[in-house]
Amino acid sequence: MLTVRPIEKKEDQALFCEQCGVPYNADYFAYSAYEDGVFLGICQFGMKDGAGHVYNIAPAPGTDDFTSQFVLGRAALNFMDLCGVEDAYFEGEESRLTKAVGFKKQEDGRLYMCLKGFFTSDPCKH
Repeated sequence: MLTVRPIEKKEDQALFCEQCGVPYNADYFAYSAYEDGVFLGICQFGMKDGAGHVYNIAPAPGTDDFTSQFVLGRAALNFMDLCGVEDAYFEGEESRLTKAVGFKKQEDGRLYMCLKGFFTSDPCKH
């Protein structure tokens, strides 16, 4: 069963970032994904200046599970939405994953999505 959990200890976040090849930042929140206890990846994100920012979604070495990465991204966005954030940005390159999660490239080149009603509209906007 796929499980997404917040990473509570910064030492664990730093270790998972190193394993996944992404820069660690102690100021970011982070989620990790597991399948039957096997670590699949990490997502680091934060909120500042009234907007949410997803900094990376990265698979664990030797894995490339699109579903777990998708769920990591959506979990981070749902957390932001529950905190009242309406605007979210992906701070990286556009990819199949960022498109699937819901980010769209804006005229200025930034990847953006509006969270207002995203998880609560009927049916869900996904």
